[in-house]
Amino acid sequence: MTQQLSVKEPTAEQIAEQKIYSQFGVSDSEYELITQFMGRLPNYTEIGVFSVMWSEHCAYKNSKPLLSRFPTSGPRVLMGPGEGAGIVDIGDNQAVVFKIESHNHPSAVEPYQGAATGVGGIIRDIFSMGARPVALMNSLRFGKLESDRAKYLFEHVVSGIAGYGNCIGIPTVGGEIMFDDSYDGNPLVNAMCVGLIDHDKIQRGVARGVGNPVFYVGPPTGRDGIHGATFASVELSEESEAKKTAVQVGDPFMEKLVMEACLELIDTGIVLGIQDMGAAGLTCSSSEMASKAGNGLELYLDQVPQREEGMTPYEMMLSESQERMLFVVEPKDEAQAQEIFDRWGVICCKVGKVTDDGRLKLYHHGEIVGDMPVKALVDECPIYKKPSAVPAYYEDNAKVDTLRYEEVTDLGGALRKVLGSPTVASKAWVYNQYDYMVRTSTAVRPGSDAAVVTIHGTRKGLAMTTDCNGRYVYLDPEVGGRIAVSEAARNIVCSGAKPLAITDNLNFGSPEKPEIFWQMEKAVDGMAEACRVLDTPVIGGNVSLYNENATGAIYPTPVVGMVGLVEDTDHITTQAFKQEGDAILLLGTTYAELGGSEFQYAVHGVTEGRPPALDLATEQKLHGAVLEAIRAGLVTSAHDLSEGGLAAALAESCIGGRIGANVELSAGSLRHDVALFSESQSRILLTASPARADELKAVIAAAGVPVEIIGTVGGDRLRVHLDGTAALDEEVSGLKQVWEDAIPCLMK
Repeated sequence: MTQQLSVKEPTAEQIAEQKIYSQFGVSDSEYELITQFMGRLPNYTEIGVFSVMWSEHCAYKNSKPLLSRFPTSGPRVLMGPGEGAGIVDIGDNQAVVFKIESHNHPSAVEPYQGAATGVGGIIRDIFSMGARPVALMNSLRFGKLESDRAKYLFEHVVSGIAGYGNCIGIPTVGGEIMFDDSYDGNPLVNAMCVGLIDHDKIQRGVARGVGNPVFYVGPPTGRDGIHGATFASVELSEESEAKKTAVQVGDPFMEKLVMEACLELIDTGIVLGIQDMGAAGLTCSSSEMASKAGNGLELYLDQVPQREEGMTPYEMMLSESQERMLFVVEPKDEAQAQEIFDRWGVICCKVGKVTDDGRLKLYHHGEIVGDMPVKALVDECPIYKKPSAVPAYYEDNAKVDTLRYEEVTDLGGALRKVLGSPTVASKAWVYNQYDYMVRTSTAVRPGSDAAVVTIHGTRKGLAMTTDCNGRYVYLDPEVGGRIAVSEAARNIVCSGAKPLAITDNLNFGSPEKPEIFWQMEKAVDGMAEACRVLDTPVIGGNVSLYNENATGAIYPTPVVGMVGLVEDTDHITTQAFKQEGDAILLLGTTYAELGGSEFQYAVHGVTEGRPPALDLATEQKLHGAVLEAIRAGLVTSAHDLSEGGLAAALAESCIGGRIGANVELSAGSLRHDVALFSESQSRILLTASPARADELKAVIAAAGVPVEIIGTVGGDRLRVHLDGTAALDEEVSGLKQVWEDAIPCLMK
């Protein structure tokens, strides 16, 4: 890396007089509050430390009032929000650990490293809890693949995710991707990691025991990633490209060594506290660990390994160089800890000690260069309740008649347009770059409703998914928030698992705009309601605000990452049709709901109106009935109806099974294009063997869920008759080609 020598830092007086603090995102009122906590003017290092700890990325100062609305506890929750990741009990003294986080702004200016280090950071969150990472997922958003810039960002983000995950040997088993003009120039790159842990190995990021040594683990600190947390807490602009120094550089091979050494250290039982150096690097890890213990911390910065000459305290504290950890042990255990890291070839240095004065003190060249109250850094950031206003577009959309478009009679052509839309099309171009079979526990590969990994030594499995339709949330944030949670749960259930909990990534525009804050409020309300009804508490997550481009804010995109428990691997179910003669059942009711649909976007070129309605009681009954049927061995395939409606779901199940289907049903009062492409919620396609179809139908009906047998699996064509009229008659091989070729053709 090119050496960058430090410039002379301004004095505390210059910082105040010239308002240099504003360059770090600190407002005048926040600066005044900091000076009150300090009892004096903060120096350059101190204002840098405060600025990252008081950024939205670290302090959630604009979003914390909303996050308190989420349900965060439950009988299975062992650890909720506040640590590196949440933990949920899965029985037999085992637990699942998972979290999702964003790396949106770094990926916009340096997509490969931005995405790669997003993966690295979320992996560290998991193993810092003491868990073995077993799977990675992601949720991605890009502009339409019509511009060179969108293609460049897409290609390099995927490459960065693949490069890091493949090298460290953790399977990337799935995710979701959406393409829309809304995300042009401001992609969303949300990475999720899932791990397994025994109850007695659970760790916390806490600096326990006054006088205990604090150890730094990992590669030397450089100047990459300085002010990364602040960078993530402002809008992207034309100057953002010049901020590539705020983007970290990852080394997955080093992370693998650090991970294995840390897990071995944790196995010894000597660790008192451990935390990764993620956002805000050494600053965040040291101050948070001290705060959780009610202690203070001294750091001796001369002892911090440095890969560049002349690094200042400010640079060392704010660097977000990757693959680094901080841990605390008792003095008697120092040698044992050191031996483990020496054997793994990982740097391990004593850089500080725990104190009882509640202060973060920094020493450099024999002098104290920073002295800050820990409580002020971590707990006293001002919390803002931003003004909220209903956007004009929301009221305008209430007047839109989504049936005003002329009825589409070429339904086969419409299906090909929907299947060829990159949001619906095969993502094989993406996941074929991922090693999704490493560790040999992947039971359901990318491409079905949810991925499933088995748990070695048991008959259990973990199902996982990421979901959110930003168009729905834009058109009605509260309903869209409910749908995001419900669709995730539906995908988990279709895989044969019981939903356990969620982690969320709240991606929104600038909270300074009342219309955006209204979107946030309503989306959180909808998500929280769905979590309560479906019994899926929120155990952690991430907030990413200020996601804007030249035309305004991105679609509000509160991504839901959900994990479910497969109690017996015999229950694992996929969406592909399985065998000739199986009966096809449609669960749920179809209404005239095209607002925010893929059909509306791909065929009519608009996103408008209102999204589909969702009744949570109906959704809850659907989940219970389907899971009961799967566990009873009645179901041969299950697929939820989402983007593209019934037509797309049938086509995807045919393509996955390499087999056709013959369907006959009544459209009732619906137009045929609406009946096929409506995205009404709480609907699932099931198949069953002919001998058990009636039994399956009876189980579903007994739960109060609408159900009808609509056809059979077989042949090599997808044939759909509506009210006795041929609506679709397409070769499955032709649909498969459209679906598979869409993204590769656009990327040429």
